[in-house]
Amino acid sequence: MSDTLIREPVGVEVPASPTAPPTRTAGRDVLVAVRRSWALALSAVVLSVAVGFALFPSFFASGDPLQGVPADKLQGPSLAHWFGTDNIGRDVYTRVVHGAALSLTATLLAVGIALVVGSLVGLLSGAVGGALDAVLMRIVDVLLSIPALLLSLALVTALGFGTVNVAIAVGVGLVANFARVMRSEVLRVRRAQYVEAAFASGVRWHTVLRRHVLRNAYAPVIALAAVEFGMAVLAVSSLSFLGFGAVPPTPEWGSLISEGRNYLATAWWMTTLPGLVIVAVVLAAHRIGHTIDHRSRR
Repeated sequence: MSDTLIREPVGVEVPASPTAPPTRTAGRDVLVAVRRSWALALSAVVLSVAVGFALFPSFFASGDPLQGVPADKLQGPSLAHWFGTDNIGRDVYTRVVHGAALSLTATLLAVGIALVVGSLVGLLSGAVGGALDAVLMRIVDVLLSIPALLLSLALVTALGFGTVNVAIAVGVGLVANFARVMRSEVLRVRRAQYVEAAFASGVRWHTVLRRHVLRNAYAPVIALAAVEFGMAVLAVSSLSFLGFGAVPPTPEWGSLISEGRNYLATAWWMTTLPGLVIVAVVLAAHRIGHTIDHRSRR
């Protein structure tokens, strides 16, 4: 360990069982905020419906997203086809519902990769310090200097096509943000009195990091994950729109917009309605994410 870690005081009597401050209750505060704000409640409903699309697509749309009826092609929105039909007669609403599974799975995987890798980098950087901190933070600075979507595009070009590769590329593009936030929180918590007391009482350094530092530094990082979820949805859909996602005719939200761009003049619903679904999910995720972030910092 580097000498930047807090050293155990010599000859100082401290309590044998130091107690960390109580954990934050941001989740409970968010639930209270949902009950008080109609906009936040609406955002929660939108995200709940999107998750329902991903988990139970057949419940929301029982039709086959891959089969079309040529006689019904390019029909506008109606009671029979809520989002209209595409150029080969497939129901656009059904394809949006079934496309949620791949799009949201890729988003969750991307945020999970960024959360785990970024938190590990930030924890090591803030706890160890010294040369390791300097090297890791310079790498993070390089990543931050490149727009996340551009970095993801470069990575997915190297990795190849596929939903998993898209998720990995988007996740790597978000790692730097999580590393920065985790490092700042670790530096803040590391100097707290209860951490000093834990070291003085003879607790091993890795136990202190796990039980005290990490436990009291993770809340803003989880809040950042909620904020970045909306950006990840947008990034995954963008790469899918460019053709890096699942192989057609498998539906994904980005690819649905791409399929309809050649019919904007005659079938606006093929791009507009899936696009509005993406916008609604991104805005809802941002609203909830910023609320969690605000509550976690109180």
